[in-house]
Amino acid sequence: MDFNLSEEQSAIAEMANSLFTDTCTDDFLRDYDEAGQGTMTQLWNSCIETGLHGVIIPEAIGGIDLGMTELSLVLQAQGGALGQVPLWRHQLVATAIAKFAGAQLQTVAQAAAEGTNLLTLAFNLVNTHSEATLNVEKTNDGLSINGLVQSVAVAGLADFVLLPLTLDEQTRWALVATTAPGLTLVKGQMTQGEEVADLQLNNLLVSNAALLDSKANDWLVPRIFASLASLQLGVSEAQIKKTVEYISERQQFGRAIGTFQAVQMTMADTKIALEALRSNVWQLCYRLDNNLGCDHEALATAWHACEAGHSIGHKAQHVHGGFGVDVSYVIYRYLYWSRAISLNLGGSPALLAKLGDALTENNKLGWKYDLDENNAI
Repeated sequence: MDFNLSEEQSAIAEMANSLFTDTCTDDFLRDYDEAGQGTMTQLWNSCIETGLHGVIIPEAIGGIDLGMTELSLVLQAQGGALGQVPLWRHQLVATAIAKFAGAQLQTVAQAAAEGTNLLTLAFNLVNTHSEATLNVEKTNDGLSINGLVQSVAVAGLADFVLLPLTLDEQTRWALVATTAPGLTLVKGQMTQGEEVADLQLNNLLVSNAALLDSKANDWLVPRIFASLASLQLGVSEAQIKKTVEYISERQQFGRAIGTFQAVQMTMADTKIALEALRSNVWQLCYRLDNNLGCDHEALATAWHACEAGHSIGHKAQHVHGGFGVDVSYVIYRYLYWSRAISLNLGGSPALLAKLGDALTENNKLGWKYDLDENNAI
């Protein structure tokens, strides 16, 4: 398999890395924590200016129209720098609208490509193994929705939120204005500082025109998993790098603790977990960009992201000793981010249960690259 990037991909990765690392310095992150801000507004404006907010948005409505591989590179840079901006949510929603919504919603997608509005989505109703859903009733003009949606990222800042609904035993996504009558926001903060809000829905009326095509769910879900896993890859890679710098400098018994066998073995384990996640992320992006089926692969990648985030995060904290729990030092932030990403993904047990259920009903085990589909690309 060729893991080399094209010139265009390398340029995007370099630009993203430069933007995020130049902005998210240790001092900047410390000031951000003290200010208690949910979103890095200055950084988000820079993302809009450079076009990173529209990497996969179709060119026809003003986006760059690239693939998941390119978006993954940007998200890895974001995760590595701990940049608190709604990059993947905004453009996935905009692209889903462009592909699967009617003409009445296209102005929303165009505004998203221009960066003049903000879009988000509620994923926690479809990323767990529970049967929690919203209560949806059909009306003459559309739908009436009641229920609670918890911890929707940047909902308090967003103009529209994409909600997953269960209709006729299918998952359908509906676009709802955050100022719509019947929708109440209860603002809060996620583990890693991200602004979130619970959505209380009380007879929220949604027109049929606000519903995306039924095919939208199969398009959205694996890309959501790929986006979150890419963020985790960036977070974990930077966490390992910071840890290596620390153990190379920290002295005990007259020598750097990085020379101790126990520490070396611990760091070797983190590297193995990181590369396993990287391989899964790239393979998933490859399948998405080539329109290959990837429902099971997406679940497997999400599980690897949860496992790697937990394993690498705790091992990095452990070898830091007391510095690992010192909030004036940078390393704890990576563990918070890993925990938040795992919560967004649904957690390892739920993902493994879903994957197990899927495999019992389908004769497909593992990454089967001996299939004829790969010879056709």
